[in-house]
Amino acid sequence: MKKSSASKTATPQRKTTLARKPKSPVIKIVLADDHHVVRQGMAAIIATEPDLKIVGEACDGEQALALYAQLNPDVLVLDLRMPVLDGFEVVRCLIATDPAARILVMTTYDTDEDIWRCLRAGAKGYLLKDASQPEIITAIRTVARGESFTTPLLAVKLAQRAAAPEFSRREGEVLRLLADGKTNKEIAVALGVEPGTVKTHLKSLFTKLGASTRSEAVHIANKRGILKFDP
Repeated sequence: MKKSSASKTATPQRKTTLARKPKSPVIKIVLADDHHVVRQGMAAIIATEPDLKIVGEACDGEQALALYAQLNPDVLVLDLRMPVLDGFEVVRCLIATDPAARILVMTTYDTDEDIWRCLRAGAKGYLLKDASQPEIITAIRTVARGESFTTPLLAVKLAQRAAAPEFSRREGEVLRLLADGKTNKEIAVALGVEPGTVKTHLKSLFTKLGASTRSEAVHIANKRGILKFDP
């Protein structure tokens, strides 16, 4: 007798569905800029991204600090030149009270001294206002993760500034008086030192700036943004 072949039972095919990744948490942003049009433009860019949300807007540095304390945002997008308290002072004050603060400086100023001072003070990122929309979004997300962000061009400026020799306080004072058009004798009187001491400081300044004349030294200092800050 032929053995009846056992009938094969078809195994039902299970539909495999890929587990969806949980939505990224919304990145809360406080935007600080004294120009309403700029804030409007930034708000329009940020509104296109579902994981980004502006929770507060400030028009000066003092208000930026107050809103940060009140709203505890993930990122503070901060203009550098603002009334009442400028952006650099906001960075310094904020990092002093909250070292983990994530600050993205967004400005029109690209001098190496501006970049150096802000990042050294604790800002996580530095971006120019003419950046593209994808660049702005990437910068915000990068800073929100606690990572640093600069563009390649700004990174070169930052590296050059990091390699530059530092000025002493006295050299900074001499440089400012030089920029005001003072003679060596006038600088000596203003600082209460001998004219020979002024010549020594000038020689050191010329070497550090890579300048050979007084006017060239002032020009380089202005170009690097050194004269905008206190010595």
